[in-house]
Amino acid sequence: MERLKMAGQVAAVSSRDVGESPIGLGFEKLDRAVFEPEKAYDKVAALGVKWIRIQSGWARTEQEKGVYNFEWLDSVVDNLLQRGLQPWMCLCYGNGLYTEAAAKVFGAVGCPPIFNDEEKQAWHNYVVVITERYRGRVTWYEVWNEPDGDWCWKHGPNGTEYGEFVKATAAAVKTGDPDAKIIGGSTCLRDLVWLNDVLRSGAAADMDALTYHAYSPNESVGFNRVHAMRALCHAYNPDMEIIQGETGCQSRSDGNGALKGGAWTPIRQAKYLARHTMADLFDNVKFASYFSCMDMIEALCGTVGDKASYLDYGYFGVLGADFNEEGLATGEYTPKPSYRALQVIAALFRDGVELAELPVQFMFHTHSPRVLREDDRETQLLYGGFRKPNGATAFVYWRPTELLTTSYESTVSLQAAALPGEVRLIDLVDGTIYTLPESIAEDNGRGCRTFKNLPLRDYPLALTFGEFA
Repeated sequence: MERLKMAGQVAAVSSRDVGESPIGLGFEKLDRAVFEPEKAYDKVAALGVKWIRIQSGWARTEQEKGVYNFEWLDSVVDNLLQRGLQPWMCLCYGNGLYTEAAAKVFGAVGCPPIFNDEEKQAWHNYVVVITERYRGRVTWYEVWNEPDGDWCWKHGPNGTEYGEFVKATAAAVKTGDPDAKIIGGSTCLRDLVWLNDVLRSGAAADMDALTYHAYSPNESVGFNRVHAMRALCHAYNPDMEIIQGETGCQSRSDGNGALKGGAWTPIRQAKYLARHTMADLFDNVKFASYFSCMDMIEALCGTVGDKASYLDYGYFGVLGADFNEEGLATGEYTPKPSYRALQVIAALFRDGVELAELPVQFMFHTHSPRVLREDDRETQLLYGGFRKPNGATAFVYWRPTELLTTSYESTVSLQAAALPGEVRLIDLVDGTIYTLPESIAEDNGRGCRTFKNLPLRDYPLALTFGEFA
């Protein structure tokens, strides 16, 4: 980037000042009380994200049969709304008052209430009460978490069984709030057979959206998956939306959870976040949620009474934390590089920004003095265009090299036509805005511009035209 001139930084935008946005963040696991939300609210709102995924915590809420204590959840919902954040709620998990197996699992994770009439009625009552309580404050309700995985459907995943659970839960949701929206799926595995069983059970008619989780070091593999899921869902219900409900990676190599064991670092996490979030926008999902706001214990497979079984620390947060002996995330909750990357993307891609086909094309066989060879080819890249309501546009591109083995830099050359306005190049990880020298940007005076040997990175850069930032 040393050939470019720094022109400033992308300004952060408070969530209060964001009208609409497809950018979200996970605020999960408060059903197991694993972090202190009061210390996170303001820092999350300062990101400028909009959608916040929370979990309802049946076992935490109903600790005596028929008696509900919503004080903790009221505080979460109200604090988020006061800061301009929109919570959407995953209805989960089980309850040891009604299910013997759930009483043995930390947080009753993965123990659905589906085996007898008492369990089913208790779940129905709980869902009715919670959706009635948050009517007008929460609209989107997700049915369970990762039911296609045996860690969250512990007796063994079954698409038809889950589909019946979706239908029963949807009926309870609509009883409590007829205007609520139903999200099904929360699927983490690439299994169309399981998903087809869910949809063909009749659950598709009740589902306003499908959520999927996308944990992969390679964001490129997600495009086919999303296209296939969207086509399958629309075969049953053409109005169904698609939501990316979880994706993320650790910021260090000793973390537990998805993608554990990888040589993750804070900067690799930031690149992962930027690449996956932009890929989600390329997929035109309704909204996308990064997991998560905080470093915290994973707590999916713990056993009650065995603390060591659930002190499985994960480091997925855009905020870092310390931990006490009980596994509670403590300390000051400090931003990582991924925090800034999310803040930059949230500031830029909000309030009516849409995918757009732009008159931009790559140039081939262009020699690059920077790398002493030709520029990288179009076929090696991921890229897409966006347009703001004010007419400003952005062409986002990067090379999806292996994050865990490669730090990549190169160049590309482009032609652009009929895209008015000042040109800037924006680094979507650190938010730096650059102007381009004449040696890179050439205007032919007839509405066309040529960009020779633009910087290329292994994370997204945005070539913008007009007031995009």
